[in-house]
Amino acid sequence: MIYGIGTDICDVRRIRASLARHGDRFAEKVLTAAELATWRARSARWPERGVRYLATRFSAKEAFSKAIGLGMRMPMTWRLCEVGTLPSGQPVIVLHGALKDWFDARGLAAHLSVTDESDYAASFCVVEK
Repeated sequence: MIYGIGTDICDVRRIRASLARHGDRFAEKVLTAAELATWRARSARWPERGVRYLATRFSAKEAFSKAIGLGMRMPMTWRLCEVGTLPSGQPVIVLHGALKDWFDARGLAAHLSVTDESDYAASFCVVEK
């Protein structure tokens, strides 16, 4: 049974501007430690790839927050929600702390799709019970 559906589109140029204005603090607010390591590695090799990585993670977390019906309020926080990648390349939601406890207590499962183009990152999330 579908519990919720969320979608989000993110302007990559807005993420780029936030990074220019706030530096690493913006990425550190949005990304988990594992995501931050990937972001830094990608940014070092090709800065634009790092910006797109951050934009897709931002978009995916927004879509997930909408699908669970909480938006960005407790227990949903940027850093308790992680976007991982399976060996197949499929994106997957990985939860931590109070958000994981809340999600598991309801018997929920999330399905995520993420895409990006030069100016936009988009995500679609379905949460089922």
